[in-house]
Amino acid sequence: MNNRKSRGTTSFLLGNEAIARAALEAGIHFASGYPGTPSSEIIRTIVPYAEKSNVHVEWSVNEKVACEGAAAAAFAGLRSLAAMKNAGLSVALDFLTHLSMTGLGANNGSMVVVVCDDPDGHSSGDETDSRWLARFSYAPLLEPSSIPEAKQLMRWAFELSAEYDCHVMLRSYTRLSHASTLIELEEIRQKGVQSHTDSSVSISPYLAIDKHADVIKRLARIRERFEDSSFNTYEGPDRPELIIICGGSGYLCVRDAVESLGIDQSVGILKLATLWPFPKQLVADHLARTDRFLIAEEVDPYIEIHVKETMVDDGRNGKQIFGKESGHIPAYGEITPDRVISALADIRGMEYTGRSAEYGKKIAAQADPLIVGRGLAWCPGCPHRATFWALEKAIKQDRRNAYLTGDIGCYTLDVFPGGKSLQNLLHAMGSGAGLASGLGQLGRFGYEQPVIAVCGDSTFFHASIPALINAVTNRSNLIQVVLDNQATAMTGFQPHPGTGTNALGQQAPKIEIEDLCRAMGCRVTVADPFDVRSSIRTIRHLLKEDTGVRVLIMRRTCELVRMREENFKPVTVSVDDEKCKGDECRICTSEFRCPGLVWDDLEGYASIREDICSGCGVCADICPFNAIAKEEVA
Repeated sequence: MNNRKSRGTTSFLLGNEAIARAALEAGIHFASGYPGTPSSEIIRTIVPYAEKSNVHVEWSVNEKVACEGAAAAAFAGLRSLAAMKNAGLSVALDFLTHLSMTGLGANNGSMVVVVCDDPDGHSSGDETDSRWLARFSYAPLLEPSSIPEAKQLMRWAFELSAEYDCHVMLRSYTRLSHASTLIELEEIRQKGVQSHTDSSVSISPYLAIDKHADVIKRLARIRERFEDSSFNTYEGPDRPELIIICGGSGYLCVRDAVESLGIDQSVGILKLATLWPFPKQLVADHLARTDRFLIAEEVDPYIEIHVKETMVDDGRNGKQIFGKESGHIPAYGEITPDRVISALADIRGMEYTGRSAEYGKKIAAQADPLIVGRGLAWCPGCPHRATFWALEKAIKQDRRNAYLTGDIGCYTLDVFPGGKSLQNLLHAMGSGAGLASGLGQLGRFGYEQPVIAVCGDSTFFHASIPALINAVTNRSNLIQVVLDNQATAMTGFQPHPGTGTNALGQQAPKIEIEDLCRAMGCRVTVADPFDVRSSIRTIRHLLKEDTGVRVLIMRRTCELVRMREENFKPVTVSVDDEKCKGDECRICTSEFRCPGLVWDDLEGYASIREDICSGCGVCADICPFNAIAKEEVA
């Protein structure tokens, strides 16, 4: 994108790119975030404009710090953006709930928090609905229904923030963040302002009663503004048989459903883009139009509950409200046109048969046998595959049934069919260390299993450090394995404090994980996961120590990063079909499961897929019959 393109120029943008573009056109000075799908492209899109548009851009160590940095810029009179996924908003919430009480310091600064939800959990452990968290934290909430509207709402969010002296939340979601369309671009103009803070003024959430009263009054003023917002629209007859109230992705699904059924002359559609404070009077006015309403939204019944609350407050208890709580819209997952059509058909007594749960299975059964199924698995040459191989062998040799805790990262793939299924507890980022810290205290209650926590290098800096400090201070007994692949690999190879670069690709101070762990009082060992035999011996030794906090750093650069930097294979690998034991063994393809290794049914032995083999050579080390040979490239 050219930051000097004139009005009327268009570009094909992802939803996240459009959100970032809107922030640039609104004149932001500060952008921060922590990578998490489906939000990662927002900060990445702003990076190329950092120098020429004088914007500070950073990948923060976690979402709470990202929001604190963005708020600091707003306190100084600047425009700022913080971006994260739904899980990250929970991390930031402690600070944001306080920020709502104080406001932004009446210094004409503004701050927008973009949170990208993931209905259906495409790339998340859950489908947490962030709309409730906006209400919980007293933050105005906007939700777009299309990419062009996301761009418009984003620019308006900065104006609202400055006008009402508070941060504003904009909720995106996977189907908007990762969709694409043509977007009209406007000129990027940074607002000319000299940043400053008033050191004579104290901004604090304490004296909470007065602060609480002030924020409620502010929200009341914002509600009045939302009642008349042009982003909330109604289409349909004045006196419809039924009104569908929707927001976000629900709107486009509703439009499709109404058009498909040909009922646009009898059904109205009320689209809401301002979700908190909820525009009660606007909804009450539409409650007077008819007696039947369908609420179409995804994940939680957020709009539905607020519509029912409005109905009671407005004294209109005789209305029929259909939605999630009536069972007409499923209580989980994404909204689809088919779900809306099914609900409308049931409400209106129409004949309609949607696609059954068996439909997908029948399609899959008829699929061309040449189409290869691609499940979730580690990449060829991923060091995590070698680490978990070593962990499995060492744990079996130890014979005490070690218990593994983990969290979120590429290493989560261990629990999928392509992994080893070693991790027993998987929760939030950093929870592996926290759970292990608790389990490591249970020896006095007869708990005898060794405890191993697994985290990635980015996760270590994000959330594992406090838990490790807790474990050391409270004399817990555990092994913390840090999978250091020198990148935030799962979300696009963003840098972190241990990579030695910042968001702009510039050199930055590198924080060594082993130095930090030693400073905390941990015993530290560094190993190479590709040296499989040595790694197994190291893990067995750490298991035998059986006391205190031991940190094992498994260090090997992510293979995708290495290949980009070096563009060659370190070794060539080949299978000796005379040594391969065929069906008697198959350890390489059935247990190690590297995609670069395939089984040749015709010949009855393993073979190497040269097109995807990365040349790590680990398969040669795990073959018990030395049937796989590796040769270093000169």
